[in-house]
Amino acid sequence: MRYIDNELKNKTILITGGAGFIGSNLAFYFQENHPDAKVVVLDSFRSGETLSNGNLKSFGHFKNLIGFSGEVISGDINDKKLLAKLEADYDFDYIFHEAAISDTTALEQDLMVKTNLNAYKDLLDMALRQNANMIYASSGATYGDAASPQTVGVEAPQNVYGFSKLMMDHLSRDVMKTADISIVGLRYFNVYGPREYFKDKTSSMVIQFGHQLLSGKNPKLFEGSDKILRDFIYIEDIIQANIKAMHPKASGIYNVGTGNARSFQSMVDILQKELGTDFACEYIPNPFIGRYQFYTEANITSAGKDGSLSTTDGLGYAPRFSFEEGIKAYIPEIKRMYEEEVK
Repeated sequence: MRYIDNELKNKTILITGGAGFIGSNLAFYFQENHPDAKVVVLDSFRSGETLSNGNLKSFGHFKNLIGFSGEVISGDINDKKLLAKLEADYDFDYIFHEAAISDTTALEQDLMVKTNLNAYKDLLDMALRQNANMIYASSGATYGDAASPQTVGVEAPQNVYGFSKLMMDHLSRDVMKTADISIVGLRYFNVYGPREYFKDKTSSMVIQFGHQLLSGKNPKLFEGSDKILRDFIYIEDIIQANIKAMHPKASGIYNVGTGNARSFQSMVDILQKELGTDFACEYIPNPFIGRYQFYTEANITSAGKDGSLSTTDGLGYAPRFSFEEGIKAYIPEIKRMYEEEVK
């Protein structure tokens, strides 16, 4: 679906983290809906390098870009020489900044702040010099244990990832005061959908439970999963918000969720219905009690305390997919990835 009518012919678009989950979906959106735009994907791609928790440092995967016909550049956003070459070689009109250390369990505070905050400042400075509108990935992790529904302006991050994203938002607000470009931060909640498989253990529980069921295993849930609630949002609505953030007057920090929290139990129930399975759920003790969010829900209608516009009013964004609709749309891809990558 095409989300904007304005012509992007001869416009140049940079997507950092473009071989990752959200970045690759953005790349294909432009290819399919605005083929006259020039799209440049930058990604560090996976190298096998891991963080101290054992998870991969980069989730970028070439398979997410099979079929993409734009330019692909391998590189790290922390590399100032690379950024200088990008600025010299291209004149960007829009920058979609999705690259990050996105593992919320990562312990490397120095790497997290350097990659998520400091490199973002370098990109934002480039955007200002090139007069390129900036749309970047913030996160619902900025809220930590803040009461639901989570509202822009009331944040309490519980990990360095959430902290780094909140600092990006503070920097952006400061620059917005005098910038001639549009700067939009999108606080993603729990995203699921095609091209997330290569996030490995950090992929959504939708695909993880889907593959458990397809392999004939009983789904394992934490005790009380009918009361553990998340704002799950399908990738198509994330793309919608990003594209609508291209509006030149959209500057602000916005929640991007559905505004409707659902339980992990409902997730498994919907998956079982769509996959035609009827396995008994196994319930295990939750080892994360006391440091686990039990209820997240994006406030997508009311203004935050900082006076920013609501997501609905500021972007013209309204979620199109319910949890049932999103999972149903995702089922063919869940099955395909199981056949090609898991089985």
